[in-house]
Amino acid sequence: MLDMKTIRENPDAVRKAIRDKKEKGDVDAILASDERRRKILTELEALRKQSNDASKEIGRLMKEKADASEAIRAQKEVSAKVKEFEAELRDVEDELETAMLVLPNLPASNVPVADDEDGNEEVSRWGEPREFSFEPKSHADLGKELGILDIVRAASIAGSGFSLTLGAGARLERALVNFMLDLHTREHGYREIVPPVLANRATMTGTGQLPKLEDDMYQLDKDGLFLIPTAEVPLTNLHQGEILEGASLPRYYTAQSSCFRREAGAAGKDTTGMTRVHQFTKVEMVKLVAADDETAESELGSLVGCAEAVLRALEIPYRVLRLCTGDLSFASRITYDLEAWAPGAGRFLEVSSCSEFGDFQSRRCNTRYRDENGKARYVRTLNGSGLAIPRTWICVIENYQREDGSVQIPEALVPYMGGVTEIRPEE
Repeated sequence: MLDMKTIRENPDAVRKAIRDKKEKGDVDAILASDERRRKILTELEALRKQSNDASKEIGRLMKEKADASEAIRAQKEVSAKVKEFEAELRDVEDELETAMLVLPNLPASNVPVADDEDGNEEVSRWGEPREFSFEPKSHADLGKELGILDIVRAASIAGSGFSLTLGAGARLERALVNFMLDLHTREHGYREIVPPVLANRATMTGTGQLPKLEDDMYQLDKDGLFLIPTAEVPLTNLHQGEILEGASLPRYYTAQSSCFRREAGAAGKDTTGMTRVHQFTKVEMVKLVAADDETAESELGSLVGCAEAVLRALEIPYRVLRLCTGDLSFASRITYDLEAWAPGAGRFLEVSSCSEFGDFQSRRCNTRYRDENGKARYVRTLNGSGLAIPRTWICVIENYQREDGSVQIPEALVPYMGGVTEIRPEE
């Protein structure tokens, strides 16, 4: 959520963010509600003072055994007005909060302005795509032939948009998760968390999934809970309503979780195999850091580096893109996507998004820290995939395929595969 002061002082910047991000929001209505709220607060302050003065006067008269009936009548009238104004204040504050929850975060100054993903900027590349002496197969074909991926049975169990790995394919998923968690906890300084995969409405609102993305979420209406779309949700909300000690920052958290997305706005996209599915496993990284630009920029760079380290260890070529305003998420200030090369698909696949949110999420979560002067300030939040498992699985299978149909296991994963160095067709 944006700071109301920011909206008052920079309304044109907020209007521009709404346009550039292709979001919705009525800045004029918010400013009008804010003005009304401040007027009500002024009236309330005056009425409460009048009520306090009247109470003192009643006390004085009663102490002197004088007639206090007129003062009591006046006090009741003032008290009734106070209640009316308090109710009006609650209404306008609810109205204001509802309107502010749909305002997007302001993009950082170095985010390119463009309408869609065609305006994203490539900032770096690593590795060279392998040249095959044969026509590389897709992960869907390889998975079927090797007996490690079954989309048909997944569909019979849950419907389209789900995947089922088995045997060495399932073990490869588990190996990727364990490898990533070990890398982030042992080398990158993250603390591992096993969070709930269900979250309440307040928690989903805290990270910005609600109200905007409600139609994309799986809900348990009876319980008022949502299946999380990413472990970003519980990790970012880990300290909701708390004031942390500044000396404890930065805080780095990582978790693997199942993620659930309806993909309501992605009909017809990437429907082959496990490229885009409704349920998938992802290793997530979240940072809570101090509230200054230099710290946030440095922490975002290291976050991207942590995601890159996974792909480099797996020796999978990739590129890094800085997203433009039209492709930037509702809550993000700036995002870098990592896209890994998938030779069977003949294109790069997004395996990680690394974002910095300023205090947009922490205001919604009410997560603060005390600075060196003892002042409570909102933390800055960052998160990034470290990495998404299905597409990383795809890139491993496709990059390490052999002409005879087998798949070599990347050296970094061999210990996590129990010493297995290749995948061959299973009986």
